[in-house]
Order: sequence, then C-alpha cells, then structure tokens
Amino acid sequence: MSRVPALILAALLTATVTGCGRDETPVAGPTAAPSPTPVSASASALVDDPPGTLTCAALAQAIADSSLMTPGVVDGIARVSGTADAPVADAAGRLLAAYGKAVLSVGKDDEPDAVAAVSAAASDMSSVCSDSGLQTVG
Repeated sequence: MSRVPALILAALLTATVTGCGRDETPVAGPTAAPSPTPVSASASALVDDPPGTLTCAALAQAIADSSLMTPGVVDGIARVSGTADAPVADAAGRLLAAYGKAVLSVGKDDEPDAVAAVSAAASDMSSVCSDSGLQTVG
C-alpha cells in the first residue's frame, strides 16, 4: 500500500472513531453511532485498487486496535466496502449485521454470544480478504 492511501485511511479511521474515549451511554443501535468528520476531497477521490483494499485495510486496523465493538468502526468498514468486490463486500455486510445484533443485545443474556459473533464475522472477513490477496493484518 502506498504511503498516501495509508495516510488517508488512517485519517478515515481516526474520523470514524472520534469520541471513543468518552464515557457514554450505550447506543440503541448501530445507526446511532456518531457521524464521522467529513473527509477531504483528496480522500473521497481515493481509488480502491484493487477493489477491497480499503475495506480489508480498515478491517486489519480494527483488528489490530481491538476496536470492532467501538461505535462507528464497523460502520466505517461497511461504508468503504461499497467499492469492494462481491466476496469482500458480502463479508463486510455480514460483519455489519453481526455488529447490529451485538449492539441490540447489550445488557441481555445473549450479549456475550452476540459479541463473539462479531469476532467470528471479522475472522471470516479476514479470511475472505486473505483469499482475495488483500492485506488483512500488519
């Protein structure tokens, strides 16, 4: 990955997780996460080449940061999957669905299983990224 896309991806991820250090009441659903800060024009013109590179890099960063359950992170991964190829985009959709269920399960008996399902979906997506020849960790 060249340095410019890596820097832009870092800016996107930073904007996506803005406010994560604050003590906040749990959100009602995945759409209640704070909106990311607008991205500069140069980042919006970033080409996802090969398709799925941005999505898999965002997943790798979330795994490395252990931030999958941080509001906005999975939404950000799903958002950049719009330009990914079908296997990566589908895996991102499954991750988003698992995250949505986990958020809805907060405080309920099935919460641990729902959070584990997010990890399983991320692991599956990481395998899809690897099978597609895209960076997933490191």
